[in-house]
Amino acid sequence: MNQEGCPLTEVKDYTARRLAADVEGMVKNQSTSKINAIWLEVTGCSGNIISLLNSENPDLYNILRSIINFTFSNMLMGAEGEFAFERFLETLDTEFILLVDGAVSTKENGLYTIVANYKGKMITALEAIKMAGERAKYVVAVGTCASYGGISAAKPNPSESKSVQEVLARSVIRLPGCPCHPDWVVGTIAHLVGYGVPKLDDEGRPLLFYGVTIHDNCTRRGFFDKGIFAEKFGEEGCMFKVGCRGPVTRTDCPRRKWNGYVNWPIGNNTNCIGCSQPYFPDGMAPFVRY
Repeated sequence: MNQEGCPLTEVKDYTARRLAADVEGMVKNQSTSKINAIWLEVTGCSGNIISLLNSENPDLYNILRSIINFTFSNMLMGAEGEFAFERFLETLDTEFILLVDGAVSTKENGLYTIVANYKGKMITALEAIKMAGERAKYVVAVGTCASYGGISAAKPNPSESKSVQEVLARSVIRLPGCPCHPDWVVGTIAHLVGYGVPKLDDEGRPLLFYGVTIHDNCTRRGFFDKGIFAEKFGEEGCMFKVGCRGPVTRTDCPRRKWNGYVNWPIGNNTNCIGCSQPYFPDGMAPFVRY
């Protein structure tokens, strides 16, 4: 505990790095093998792929070299047009992981989000997800929009966006977060390649990363236990009275932190807004309450 009665939770969590290193060794000794992966960005903001590019333990280069083959990413790949989509189609005949970033637009049979134009036909995100989702070994919803609809499905939801789970008749691993922490993605991918599906909660979230609430490990938990509450931003104390959603939000942000493990919202003197929760953002608004 520090002088203010807050628990010291500065120990970094290297779960993703350990998993990736173990699986890299398994690939080298041929006890498992690399697997193809499709990263399909649909109705979203690109935040999750940008977050993944910030991966450090390991970085994206090592992930691609050692664990998976990204055969298709409509954000990152150099190929364009029909040639790019042919890589998508070729992957469907292999063993692969489908990672979906963003919600799935369903209005007008998905025409609000087009991911390719192939041989004169517009390929909607809805169609592409169904094509790949029915054949993938694993399906992973990356971020809150893919997991629950998120901001893309917020009222009034003109594109009638839905979560990946709502459009696929199969199990989907959910990695909510706005954006999803790169470690959550890397650790889950590594676990899938080396050990199969990790233990999940009843929402389909890996317990490795979503097994505790923010409140459980919060650096201001000591204040809460002593009944010391901030009445406005900038004051010392638990931020529950200014609208913190830490008590109901299940992620390991206090231990893992963000942007190179430097800081996180409460460490930066703002409240958690529950961005990884099923009913974000509408169910969490207003984000600040006094």
